[in-house]
Amino acid sequence: MSPSLIDDFGRRVDYVRLSVTDRCDFRCVYCMSEEMTFLPRAQVLTLEELAQVARAFVELGVAKIRLTGGEPLVRRGIDTLVEEVGALDGLRDFAMTTNGAGLRKWAPALRRGGLGRLNISLDSLDADKFRRLTRTGDLHKVIDGIHAAQDAGFQGIKLNAVILKGRNDDEVLDLVEFARRESLDISFIEEMPLGQVSDHGRDETYCSSDEVQALIEARYPLMPTAEVTPGPSRYFRMADHASRIGFISPHSHNFCASCNRVRVTVEGRLLLCLGNEHSVDLRAVLRRYPSDLERLKAAIVAAMPLKPERHHFTTDGDVQVVRFMNMTGG
Repeated sequence: MSPSLIDDFGRRVDYVRLSVTDRCDFRCVYCMSEEMTFLPRAQVLTLEELAQVARAFVELGVAKIRLTGGEPLVRRGIDTLVEEVGALDGLRDFAMTTNGAGLRKWAPALRRGGLGRLNISLDSLDADKFRRLTRTGDLHKVIDGIHAAQDAGFQGIKLNAVILKGRNDDEVLDLVEFARRESLDISFIEEMPLGQVSDHGRDETYCSSDEVQALIEARYPLMPTAEVTPGPSRYFRMADHASRIGFISPHSHNFCASCNRVRVTVEGRLLLCLGNEHSVDLRAVLRRYPSDLERLKAAIVAAMPLKPERHHFTTDGDVQVVRFMNMTGG
């Protein structure tokens, strides 16, 4: 029997976020600089290597894989990768985080390939504001993508909204109303201090989950739930609707004590924590021993002691981690 992935603090890792590309057709102000230099193709894991990483983790007891980017839907052959990962025996929760702009094209194939759930980023319902926040995004394509995912039969669709003070905090209730109309869940996310962004000072735009919750409760009292999901969201319910409201709060409500996640970047770096640089180079193992799944699994198991107890994000604008979020995987 394969060993379980247990870190030095007794936490069992059963959830992997696997980045399939660092590229994106958006340039969101909290995620990237306006002018980005992306990785050369030789440094990026091939689709076959990504599938092998997924297989290794599932054989080590991982039950949930989320494909991330950058934007996963700009990766050529993404449907092939989804089909291969979706067929892995033992994988119980297969999801993707996407900006939604490519879903009109890809949603049916993703659903057929075994993808079960989607997290779709939606930070504004105002087309001009959406363009300013994403720099290149078209709101109408994203809304159409949400509808395409619903048409394709996706049941587990959740919206993600990063709230920035002075930018889109005035839309919190509008986003809740949209989620209610579409019968979707929505999570509100505190900005992650990853990478040196030029668009704004993070200390100026920081908006805590408590502030967002207060805005919502002015209209809809929220009831805490005992629901536990594989991710970091704390969920609440409204008395008159099935849509759940989630909060992802790396600053104000640190979720490290129950962290069950690791990330693999598209370069093949196994990141043991979002807010630290502790990592192991899986690409080196994959390319030196291209067909040796047991050696890859051994490298993953050996990395577990590197997982730190917690991250130490601050809200004063200090950047503890210089890599951008698109390099990390959302």
